[in-house]
Amino acid sequence: MKTLASLAIALASLNASAADLAEHTFSTYVNDQGEISLPADARKSWSHLGSWVVADEKAPGYGFHDVYSQAEAVEAYRQTGEFPDGAVLIKEIRKVEHGVQTTGQAQWAGDTAVWFVMVKDRQGRFQGNPHWGESWGWALYEAKNPALNVSKSFEETCKGCHVPAQQSDWVFSQGYPTLHKP
Repeated sequence: MKTLASLAIALASLNASAADLAEHTFSTYVNDQGEISLPADARKSWSHLGSWVVADEKAPGYGFHDVYSQAEAVEAYRQTGEFPDGAVLIKEIRKVEHGVQTTGQAQWAGDTAVWFVMVKDRQGRFQGNPHWGESWGWALYEAKNPALNVSKSFEETCKGCHVPAQQSDWVFSQGYPTLHKP
């Protein structure tokens, strides 16, 4: 009985935290028209979900891909296996630097090239807005002007790359070990 009560308390606090997350996200990073802004300095204060490297210089997305989300979104995902309403994912793509180091030839992340931002919308708040689709808001920012979303639309800019991940809520979650308990 004590275990059941503890579980009920944990779920209630998770629901409250998830509601707070959605309220914060949709008042801070998304305006009334559904325009998404790039959260500032997520690398410093958000949870690092995981990294990818696209090593082929000719491939789209060449560079280091680091993905971040809010700690509350990570905790909710660990509890439910789903991203809560208001979860924000930021993929930062950084240029590849390389050279000889004491360990030999090495590659490391250089300057930021672009950021992709996804915002989970379980309520369908922005129907008809071309940047919202499949229960997510989608945005793309270039380092030269991080205040301007240069995505044309979800369909044109984002969907093509994410089709292989549609069975996992359009997110390549297999590359994000932080979403899974150690």
